[in-house]
Amino acid sequence: MELRMRAMALALLGVSFAPSLLAAGETVLDEQVVTAKGYAADVQETPQAIEVLRPATAGATVVGDLLRGKPGLAAQSDGAWGQNPVLRGLKKESVVVMVDGLRVNSAQPQGAIASFMDLGLLDRVEVVKGPGSVLHGSGAMGGVVNLLTPEAAFTAEERMGGRAGVRFSSVDKGVAGALLVQRSNADHALVLGVAGRDVDDYRSPDGREDRTGYQSDTLLAKYRHRLTDDVSLRLNLQRHEDEDVWYPGSARTGAGIPRPLGVATIHSPEQRRELYELGVDAKLGEGQLSAEIYRQEVFRQIRARGENLGRDYVRNDVSFTTDGARARYVFPVGGDHLLTVGAETWRMKGDPERYMDNNAPFFNNNVRNDPFSDGEIEAVGVFVQDEFALGATRIVAGLRYDRVSGDAAQKGTGPSAQTTGLDSTDNNLSWSLGAVHPLTDNLNVYANVGRAYRAADMRERFEDSARGDGYYHVGNPQLDPEVSTSFELGLKGAGAGLNYQLAAFYTRIDDYIAGRITGASHPGTGLPLKRTENLDKVTIYGVEGSLSAPVGAYVADAGFTWLRGKNHQDDEPLYQTPAPELTLGIGQPAERGFYWRAQLRAVADQDRIATKFSNGTEDATSGFVTADAELGWRFGTVGAFDAATLAVGLHNLADKRYHEHLTDGVSGQELAAPGRGITLSLSGSF
Repeated sequence: MELRMRAMALALLGVSFAPSLLAAGETVLDEQVVTAKGYAADVQETPQAIEVLRPATAGATVVGDLLRGKPGLAAQSDGAWGQNPVLRGLKKESVVVMVDGLRVNSAQPQGAIASFMDLGLLDRVEVVKGPGSVLHGSGAMGGVVNLLTPEAAFTAEERMGGRAGVRFSSVDKGVAGALLVQRSNADHALVLGVAGRDVDDYRSPDGREDRTGYQSDTLLAKYRHRLTDDVSLRLNLQRHEDEDVWYPGSARTGAGIPRPLGVATIHSPEQRRELYELGVDAKLGEGQLSAEIYRQEVFRQIRARGENLGRDYVRNDVSFTTDGARARYVFPVGGDHLLTVGAETWRMKGDPERYMDNNAPFFNNNVRNDPFSDGEIEAVGVFVQDEFALGATRIVAGLRYDRVSGDAAQKGTGPSAQTTGLDSTDNNLSWSLGAVHPLTDNLNVYANVGRAYRAADMRERFEDSARGDGYYHVGNPQLDPEVSTSFELGLKGAGAGLNYQLAAFYTRIDDYIAGRITGASHPGTGLPLKRTENLDKVTIYGVEGSLSAPVGAYVADAGFTWLRGKNHQDDEPLYQTPAPELTLGIGQPAERGFYWRAQLRAVADQDRIATKFSNGTEDATSGFVTADAELGWRFGTVGAFDAATLAVGLHNLADKRYHEHLTDGVSGQELAAPGRGITLSLSGSF
């Protein structure tokens, strides 16, 4: 036991992943993950439901594509680029999205922070479902999505390698490519990556969908240097930029939009994410210390375009800059315990600069109208986690304390602007307790219970503005944090080609943050007022599972999700709850030579909708079935490549006209999903 605990601690020094030969988004159960416990741990010995998704050759363009059809996972979309992860019915506010373990903070209504990294440079995406605030702090009520790029890992001998890939897609006339180079020896390790993507408007069964194309490029540089046998330094630099991104789901007319403008649509001419991280890993005594400081900046140009005007009438530039530091020390205690102690602090600043044209009929006065000024949220937390064994049962228990403060120089603008009473501080206690027990060599049963929280974001605290639901929203700087209590019971197992997992879960969220209809109207716009407040509880419960098993020369797989959500304040279903769904697949894998896989995804009707909370903007959606397939050939050595794969993907074979229930848009006019398409990809490792 002691040797195993020490090995787990030392695994923190770095984990290197080989290039994947799996189908896009394929889930892997019997491997190591780092997000759930904070160090490399076997999925089978972790008392939470976990999905490991591999970006590879088929139809995935952004991270949201990987989640669809996976147990308990979904994506909320307002366009082709902006697809936010949804975990067990909880959307982006209640999910922590990270890149290489560092959270990506932003507070914008449109778009998806998970899309600020190109899939071509990722090794995998780890999704941990259920409460995760003990390790990851505010927002991890639904879980954590961790986008992991290749590690810079030392090797005993001089080594150079990498991977490259290119992809063409017919449905959006898209071209994408990525190149990753790795070089290492005993004292130095380097990873360099570059990726680019250029997609046009995609075709649905209704024809070309306007404003669904965009361009993006990504740069990655990671370096690790061994100072001594026990100490190494690491550097992580990332830059991702998108151009000409539109959010068709935001298109609106009517309330809050002057009639002469016609349809108003939000778009981002330019946006980028930049990361600068410096870290140290050191063996101290029997344990392992990891610490880092970082700065991450998300800059976005947000514009509102009036169709009748033929130009933008709202122009908003904003950077959300996060400076942070964290440290954790993992060490064995008494030979029976693996203890983690850590501390983390981060400060996010935002200062949106917004100009509006509101002098009808000319719309040319360019009035400064900032939603808030000098917003700031700061979090400081300490945590402890213990993993130990009681007989054959493995226990993981954790506790965390956080102090979260928020403030701004000004809330709103004009005569109603507020400059006092904007600061507030929350004290939050999170905890978790999980146990996993082997019933047989290939079957583990697990249970966990936990408490997580979410502090209000900048928009909820400070922004006063009209929104697409027809209300004028008034922020509330004195909001209490949401607090969730969750319970999960499950089975998981792997062996002899068989992989499976089954989980039942229940989550209760108290002090749910949402807009309350006040009955008053905003004096400037005449719109009805919604004030952001802590409402009554929300409950979510469900069952999910997946199975993969050999059937002769083939491999069959299945996955399903069923969940229910209730808003107790309005005594109605929770807004935008994903519909039940089932996926069935079969294929013939191969390490070399020909392989193929086909899949059906069946999504049920969703008529459990929120009418009061959404003011009639959520509509019921019909069920649908889509069919997809992939086939290809895996080669051995080809030219400069040690291994290569040529793949053809066939998507939405029946050219089914549908949209996901979590697609934003005017009721009855939501953006249709892409129609029938073919992708061709070539990838290889060297």
